[in-house]
Amino acid sequence: MTETPAVRITVSTVSLTVDDVSASRRFFTAHLGYKEIAAADGFASLTRGDAAVDIVLLRRGTEVLPADRRDRHAAGIVLAFTVTGIEGEERRLRERGVTITMPLRKEPWGERLFQVTDPNGIVVRFVEWAAPDEVGEGAGA
Repeated sequence: MTETPAVRITVSTVSLTVDDVSASRRFFTAHLGYKEIAAADGFASLTRGDAAVDIVLLRRGTEVLPADRRDRHAAGIVLAFTVTGIEGEERRLRERGVTITMPLRKEPWGERLFQVTDPNGIVVRFVEWAAPDEVGEGAGA
């Protein structure tokens, strides 16, 4: 028997607390194809219209955040996107002046990845999975 989910999820959103909302908004819109759909002082809501997670940026200290989390920064978070054509994406970002904070590499289990970091320290990882026959070929781009 199949159970019906308790709630129908229509969109996934990650909310990130940052010091400079404008800097992260510019980074995600200029380099990663996001569009701003709502904004106010200390707040921006971004979307892409595809399978990528929506992003809400909140300025650290904003009262909408719970008091015990109000002054925390979005540290330790890795925002990961599974993509196709990972070499081309790394090249495109590098050509646009984005610093690649972890160059393209291949893990033994088949994950190919590279990372960039936004002006507030949010790590964005791009991942492409190797075909099963490519997994045993070892690490390295």
